[in-house]
Amino acid sequence: MEKDNSSQNIIDIQEAQREYFKSNKVYIIRSLIFISPLFILFTSIFWFRYKNVFIFKFLKATTDEKVLGHLPYVQISRDSLLEIQPNILVHKDMYESLLKMKVDAEKEGIYLVFLSGYRSIKLQEEIFYSLKAARNQYALERAKVSAPPGYSEHSTGFAIDIGDASNRDTDFEVVFENTKAFKWLKRNAAKYHFRLSFDKNHNSVDYEPWHWRYEGSIEALRIFEKANREKSIF
Repeated sequence: MEKDNSSQNIIDIQEAQREYFKSNKVYIIRSLIFISPLFILFTSIFWFRYKNVFIFKFLKATTDEKVLGHLPYVQISRDSLLEIQPNILVHKDMYESLLKMKVDAEKEGIYLVFLSGYRSIKLQEEIFYSLKAARNQYALERAKVSAPPGYSEHSTGFAIDIGDASNRDTDFEVVFENTKAFKWLKRNAAKYHFRLSFDKNHNSVDYEPWHWRYEGSIEALRIFEKANREKSIF
């Protein structure tokens, strides 16, 4: 009898431990069910209250880097450039995508022409200041249509100005948006990792339907990260 009582005690202790575990598990689940909505509620309140502070800090940091509304860009090495058209150089990472886009457009009866690719900081300096003087513009006025030297996407090799080979009078003009070439680009450019840099909603640079940038490599994404983050806020 003693032996049987001992065995029964052991079994009773084990069962008590299992019940305790089950009880704890139920308590934890109930606590999570109760706490989760409160956590979501307080997180939402915190975000709605302080999101403007975060956005302001981001914009201030970005604005401090800008000159006349343009972000700074480092000039790419000539070793990283390839000639895609006579006198038009582009970053080697986007060469194949750009060429394929042009070929595919031609298959649909759309003829793209490349107007400008890579520009050195020296060339950008000449463009910015010479045209500013020739047109009697203030720097802020000029910056609406042309980046200051050291602040142009063209210096990265990842920017390309595109025109319609069938409508050359629209080169570098807003009316390019009315061409078949631009309409084709709007529908298809993203397939080849290109996006319009300065659309109608840009807050500091005039609308440029001809100016596209490549975002199909890690290097390109890194270079344009701040521009993309700024755009996503607006």
